[in-house]
Formats: sequence, structure tokens, C-alpha cells
Amino acid sequence: MNKALFFRVVFYFLAISPSLWGQEVVPITKEEVQQAVAEHNLAIKISEQDFYKAEADYKQTTSVVLPHIGVSYTGLTTTNPLMAFGSKLNQEILTEGDFNPQLLNDPSSISNYALAIEVQQPLINLDGIYQRKAVKTKMEAVALRTTRTKDHLAFEVEQYYMQLQLAYKMVEVLSKTKESALANQKLAEDNFRQGYLQKADVLAVEVRVMEVQNQLQTAGSNVKNISDHLSHLMGEKGNVVFKPADSLSLNVSSETESYQVSKNRADIKALQLSTEAHATVHRASKMSFLPRLNAFGSYQMYDDHPFSADANGYVVGAQLSWNILEGAKRVGLAQKSKAEFKRSELEYAQYVSQSNVEMGKARRMLTDAESHLVLARLAMDHSRESLRIRTNRFREGLEKSADLLLAETQYAQKQLEYYQTVFKFNYALAYIQFLTKV
Repeated sequence: MNKALFFRVVFYFLAISPSLWGQEVVPITKEEVQQAVAEHNLAIKISEQDFYKAEADYKQTTSVVLPHIGVSYTGLTTTNPLMAFGSKLNQEILTEGDFNPQLLNDPSSISNYALAIEVQQPLINLDGIYQRKAVKTKMEAVALRTTRTKDHLAFEVEQYYMQLQLAYKMVEVLSKTKESALANQKLAEDNFRQGYLQKADVLAVEVRVMEVQNQLQTAGSNVKNISDHLSHLMGEKGNVVFKPADSLSLNVSSETESYQVSKNRADIKALQLSTEAHATVHRASKMSFLPRLNAFGSYQMYDDHPFSADANGYVVGAQLSWNILEGAKRVGLAQKSKAEFKRSELEYAQYVSQSNVEMGKARRMLTDAESHLVLARLAMDHSRESLRIRTNRFREGLEKSADLLLAETQYAQKQLEYYQTVFKFNYALAYIQFLTKV
């Protein structure tokens, strides 16, 4: 087997990327990816569980306004003088003989069974009310973070889908470049056999073919890598290679100068609510210095036999409690909640400022890509025409192989640069829309 035939065999097997063997190529649209991500993405599911947790925390705070009701049933036998006398009194079976000092001091064993229903109703609990309000605000903030998580994943889908389009464009460009390189290789070998070219020229053409094949191999691996990312976002498992249903093209851009980062954006609003929650917690810590008022009631049924109730009684009342001093504990808690509130305010201001910086960066990225598009398109057209001319001259023996290889390489580079510029433009536009989404 001569060297030329050997290279062709090698190139044929390399053309089938090993990373794609045994893998299903699945055409997919961006809308299908977005839907699958919305339904199966693990980050969204985790975010939803965070909301359910916050919602459960809020439900627990209903104890501040709703009554506490408890039921108990107690059975005992005792010879304790005080308890024996009290049990008879509760059972309403006390007689004159029970006042005998000997029986009072040394009573016989007595059984007592009691059913008790107890109710406690908070009336005034200002610190608890403010704590409940803070927890509700935190729950709303978590809901907004969930919304922003979905927005961010939608932007990631946009990004990876465009990367997949770009990767397939690179495969397309390099495949055509490879076809051209193989054709030039055959022509160079024919010219060499006829004595028109030196061996060094043929080897240079063969090296160029190998370079293109390596680039094509890398492009194929890139397709697989991006497909893996999309599979991860979609919550899928499997050895699948995705192929975009539509090709990479320039998106239409509207006037972006009017786009502004809104304070109603989900993540910014969530930080604002978090700051409000810290402010409410700080207010609650100050309210803990005030007294609390609670109502209570109890209904009891007694008997000396289980599951009977020959006697009953009730207790109803209210309690005003004021814990005046707990050392420096409450003072320290108030200082801590104030520091957390101030820190939250600063984090909010920092986040808004950083978002505006990102917005300015995205605008400049879009402007740069827009200005580069014209030059990249022009350079691609000129390099294509230059390659056409040099190819024709090479076939006629009027052009050096080195000049042809240079023109071929330049045309491939200019094509890739153009499509990369299209990607950058589309990405910058999508990023601006993400930053300004409300």
C-alpha cells in the first residue's frame, strides 16, 4: 500500500468520530429543550423544595395566632396524703370521715383517673407576630428565587443551544474544507507523478489534510460535550448526541439602549424582600422586651375507675407575663438582628450595582460583535474568492502549493471567525434580555 492510499484509509476511519460510535443522533428544537428543562431539571426541583421548606416554616408560625389544644388521660394509684385527699376531692367522693386526722395522715390506697382538655390562646404576642411576618416575607423571597432559577436555566438553554449550532457549523465548515483538501491532495499527487511538483509539496498538502482532520475530530467531540450539557440540563441520562433543528443564524436585534435592569427582576426583588424580612426580624427582637398576654382554659373529668367520668371541673384564666431581664441575651439578639439587617441592605445595593455593571458589559459586547460582523463577513467573502482563484491556478500549475494551502487555511479560519462572531452577537443579545427580564 503506497503512502497516499494509506493516508486515505486512515482519514476514512478518522472521519467517523469514535466519540459518536454507538450513539443516537436526535434532532431537537430549542422549544423542546426548554420544555424538558422546565419539567425535569434537578436545579428547578431543588429550588421548589426550598420553597416548600419555607412554606412549611411559615405554617409553623400560625402558633402565634391559633390556639394550642392538648388532651391527656392520666391514671394513678397513691397513698400520698395530699394526693389521696385531692383525688377524692376531685372525684367528689369526700365524706366527713375522710377528715379524720388518722386517715388524713395515713390514707388507704386510692386510684384516680383523669381526662384533661387544655387550651392556650395567644392574645398579645408582638414579637411573635413580627417573626411570623418576617417568615412570610422570606417565603415570598424564596418563591422569587425559584422564578429566577428558571429564568437562568432558560438562558443556559439558549446559550448551549447556540453553542450546539456553532459546533455543527464548525463541523460543516471543516467537512467542506476536508473535501477540498482531499481534492487538492489527489491533484498534488497526480502533478507529482507527472513531475510538476516536488515531494515536499505533496507532503505539505498531506499535512494540511491531517490538520483539518484533527480539527474535525475536535469539533465532533465538542458536539458531544455540548450534548452532554443539554442532557444534564434536561435531567436525562443516555448516550445521545443532539442535533439542532435549525442552523446558526443572526438574530434580529431591537434597540437595546432602552433596556434597563429593573428592580422588579425576580432575583433583585427577592433580595429586597430578604432585606425587609431582616428589618422585620430586628423589629421583632425589639418587641421581645414587651409583655405577653395569653388566655388559657382547662376542663377535667375524674373517676376512680378507668374510662368513667362521675366528676368534672374547669379552669379559665388569662396570664400577663413580662420577662424583664434575661441578662444581656435579648440585647445581644437585638444587636445581631440589626447587624444582619444592615448587612442585607449593603448586599442588596452591591447586587444591584453589579447587575448594572453586567448590563454595561453586555451592551459593549453586543456593540463590538455588531461592528465585527461586517468585517468578518467581508473577510470571509474575500478569502473565499482568493481560494477560488488560487485553486484554479494550482490546477493549471501556475500556483505554488504553499500559497494554495495558505489560502485554504485562511478561508476556513475566516468562516469560523464569522460564525463565532454571529454566536457572540446572539449571546450578547440573549444576555441583555436575561439581565432585563422581569
